[in-house]
Amino acid sequence: MRLKSITYENFRNHRFLRFDPSAGINLLHGPNGSGKTSILEGIHFCALTKGFVGATDNDSLSFSKDYFILNSIFCDDKEGDINVKITFTKEKEKQIIVNHSEIKPFSQHIGRVPCITFSPQEIVIVNGAPAERRRFIDNTISQTDRRYLDDLLAYRRVLLQRNAVLMHMNEQNEVYSDMLSLWTEQLTKLAASLIYARTKFLSLFLYQFKEVYARLMINEDPSILYRCSAGKISEDPSLEELYSLITNKFQQITKQEIARTQTLIGPHRDDLLFLLNEKEIKKYASQGQMRTFLICLKLSQHRFFSEIIGEKPISLLDDVFSELDEKRAEDILRILETYGQTIITSAVKKEYSNMTARSIESFGKN
Repeated sequence: MRLKSITYENFRNHRFLRFDPSAGINLLHGPNGSGKTSILEGIHFCALTKGFVGATDNDSLSFSKDYFILNSIFCDDKEGDINVKITFTKEKEKQIIVNHSEIKPFSQHIGRVPCITFSPQEIVIVNGAPAERRRFIDNTISQTDRRYLDDLLAYRRVLLQRNAVLMHMNEQNEVYSDMLSLWTEQLTKLAASLIYARTKFLSLFLYQFKEVYARLMINEDPSILYRCSAGKISEDPSLEELYSLITNKFQQITKQEIARTQTLIGPHRDDLLFLLNEKEIKKYASQGQMRTFLICLKLSQHRFFSEIIGEKPISLLDDVFSELDEKRAEDILRILETYGQTIITSAVKKEYSNMTARSIESFGKN
């Protein structure tokens, strides 16, 4: 997958801008606040329907403007050119048009333009709350497995319904007992399917992750474990094993769930345990080790996509070189040489033989 061109209109601090990256490694350099990250975010919008820095669509409007437009052309080896246009106004919802056809729901677009990102804020994947790690694994699998994305969206809908029933049962309304059984059965099937897919993903991903990590670090042994809220699971659990485990756990905690009016187990409560030399990284690792761990997660994500879908995703790396020494930066660039199209932002210009560097100021007034 490659981005051929993208235009920005009233997006963040760009009133109008066009970007035509090269097919290999691109470096956008310039002072902080000049709009480098906004360029990456616009590409992310076109690939995954939203920005990657956690802002709302409304936050992406240029100051005093009431609409923005992103118009991009990607190309791959299978479908040829893919035109993705995104428009947003304060009065109407966001509109996504792919090859002149509107896409609804937006989830139908996920996976069409595979994309990985790195930004300093994403360090929370390594040292933050479990929800950040769940988001990482969900986003990764969803771009390569349509069934997983459909199950994930269905799980979230059923979870809301089940929690609503628990709320009513807390009010001593026994008429909801049969309804709870119905929603629990649906949730259990979806939960088992999601956890099964996650464990299968990790068994493939961990091998790639260890290989990438070994190219950047020596004498360190990284690992990733799946922590299931329903109880201990085997290294390679079957779908039936997971269904049985979740069913039994729900039976044990029904009264507790009614008292707390919420579903206490399931994929929405699970976590990934990141280890370095058998110690939990968020508790014992240095900032440098955590940042390297995150970079390796992202580089391994790229390799996973490439192997599963047979298409190299676009890499969007925001300020990836900060806090890294020159050797580590060069090691990363050598890996990226084989990764297809990469767009990197940096406050300072870097010199590397196989990289196209461009100052943000060269785009002209924006």
